[in-house]
Amino acid sequence: MPFQIVMNLIIAIMWMFLSESYTLPSFITGYLIGIFLLLLLNRFIPDTFYLRRFYKILALVYLFIKELITSNIDIVKLVYQRKPEFEPGIFALPTDLKSNWEITLLANLISLTPGTLSVAVSQDNTHLYIHAMNIDDIDETINYIKSTFENAIMEVTR
Repeated sequence: MPFQIVMNLIIAIMWMFLSESYTLPSFITGYLIGIFLLLLLNRFIPDTFYLRRFYKILALVYLFIKELITSNIDIVKLVYQRKPEFEPGIFALPTDLKSNWEITLLANLISLTPGTLSVAVSQDNTHLYIHAMNIDDIDETINYIKSTFENAIMEVTR
């Protein structure tokens, strides 16, 4: 991916020199031409096209913002109930993530979402211990986290 970004920047700068126009629109035109050329020559480049991964990163950011807004609304509803009935607890989330960077990203995304907090990571990095403010069904919560955050992280990093 870094190789493709550098190549795209080189193509954009070369376009500016060849067109003898050193302006931002000329650079953007060269960058778009570079994207097109890299897309055409994608089978000769060892890595996947870098804008696909960029799209996955944007999807992860969108997912986090959506979860942030919905969890904020849920917490506000829970706090302003007359007789709040919630069941806090700590549960172990088995994770398929391998690298420390992926596990850290998952822990941070969970901690930044209101109502949940990453407490610890197991010694062998296979479980993440999470405190949740309201746990109705632990298995449903685990499946939801694995199908949203964990899958999105794996799409970005692999």
